[in-house]
Amino acid sequence: MEAQISTIDLGVIVFYFLIVLGLGFWVSRKTKTSEDLFLGGRTFGWGVIGLSLFASNISSSTIIGLTGAAYSSGIVTSVYEWISGIPLILAALIFVPLYLNSKITTIPEFLGKRFDRRSQVFFSVVTILTSILVETAGGLYAGAIVLKTFFPGLIIWQTTLALALFAGVYTAFGGLKAVVYTDSLQAIVLIVGSLILTYILFEKIDFSWTQVLESAPQGHFSIYRPLGDSTLPWPGLFLGVPLLGFWYWSTNQYIVQRVLGAKDLKNARWGVLLGGFLKLIPLFIIVVPGAMAMSIYTGIDNPDMVYPTMVTRALPVGLVGLVLAGLISAIMSSVDSTLNSSSTLVVMDFIRPNNPQLSAQQIVRYGQITTFILMLLAALWAPMIQYFDGIWMYLQQMYTIFVPPVVVLFLVGVFDKKGNGFGAFMTLLWGTLLGILLFGLQQLGFWSLHFTITAGVVVGVSALIFVVCSRMKAPPAQNVIEQYTYHKELIHQDNETSGWVQNYLLWAGLLLACILVLFIVLI
Repeated sequence: MEAQISTIDLGVIVFYFLIVLGLGFWVSRKTKTSEDLFLGGRTFGWGVIGLSLFASNISSSTIIGLTGAAYSSGIVTSVYEWISGIPLILAALIFVPLYLNSKITTIPEFLGKRFDRRSQVFFSVVTILTSILVETAGGLYAGAIVLKTFFPGLIIWQTTLALALFAGVYTAFGGLKAVVYTDSLQAIVLIVGSLILTYILFEKIDFSWTQVLESAPQGHFSIYRPLGDSTLPWPGLFLGVPLLGFWYWSTNQYIVQRVLGAKDLKNARWGVLLGGFLKLIPLFIIVVPGAMAMSIYTGIDNPDMVYPTMVTRALPVGLVGLVLAGLISAIMSSVDSTLNSSSTLVVMDFIRPNNPQLSAQQIVRYGQITTFILMLLAALWAPMIQYFDGIWMYLQQMYTIFVPPVVVLFLVGVFDKKGNGFGAFMTLLWGTLLGILLFGLQQLGFWSLHFTITAGVVVGVSALIFVVCSRMKAPPAQNVIEQYTYHKELIHQDNETSGWVQNYLLWAGLLLACILVLFIVLI
């Protein structure tokens, strides 16, 4: 089956591309310093932060994958989306004030201040490699595959290169501000287009959710799966998913960077919580349409064709272009974010420390050059992903190796005041080696636990390594403990309690309540 795209729809897509490029170049005129390039001049309000967090996380593979899974196997994979609110709440409570108080530009820089330079370099190198080889390249490849579904004549390597060039140009010259502003636009387009598609599909079944439930197999709408389930067994739901989510939303440079660019702590917190509320939306505008398609478009054998089928058959001319523009937005927002964050890490964690005499203009130039180099590396590597056993497994295998020890350094290191540089480095070293060992054993058939459970196991062992090794050396200096570890004042810092609307703790409680309701309803 080939999806047919009209000339009008192509025109809508081209028009959208021009708007994004125009916005990116308009922002680039005001990008003059390293703080402008890497942190948007620390001028972001809560609205653009929340929209950018949402857009940078939603990829084309997310849209296609969640829709296809809701049609063929169930809604359990949607957990990765709406459970994001939990680590975002934790970030708003503790980690956002810690980061902003530290005046850091990169997340590895926080490890350098909390522990030592070794931990900073280790984490920065791992983040750069995974961002380019996994996030950026994976996003480009997935985007090219999706676009090929709608435009069969496209060639993969040419498409990945074109996507990388498009995102790389406005990212290199406009910096984080261009990324955040274009992401905000892309988030709005994606949400509006998905809402329209959802409404039209719901209309086709006479607004009867009962019809959807009757057409679904038993357990299709349950998120609790047995231990042997290959998608997400129930222990992984409570053990691995929250831990992986914490790494992604609270320590991942390409996510947290827009929070570091907030104008103040209040806007940073509100933006983070807005992102958490927005992450509830995919369940209703991406997953639910896939479920409704079961009773509308029967007999689709390939789950990846569910979304293209819905778009081309349900939407009229013009709206197809709008929804495809939203899909392309998902590709762009992931790629531009990872490119900007990776260039930030290269320049601020390696180039600037070794060349302290660089001027602001020189740092900006290094950032732009680095963005283009990383863009080309990702574009060249992206087509190679086709030789791995599926992009989802490619991503998860990499994360299971590197994420657990990093989670411990932040989640335990911020609370354990005796944690020191020696304990941190030993945790990174041995935790990563353990991840590689278990990955190898799994490939040989000697380790059969799901990757979400494996991640939880490695986090537990890494936490033990951190605590034990830290006690072998002297504790950190008192000023380090005071500035870079938890104290209860962080939660109430700069919180406006004169009116309930401005009290972020009430909004955090409401977000948590929404997530708990989903856990109960989706039994």
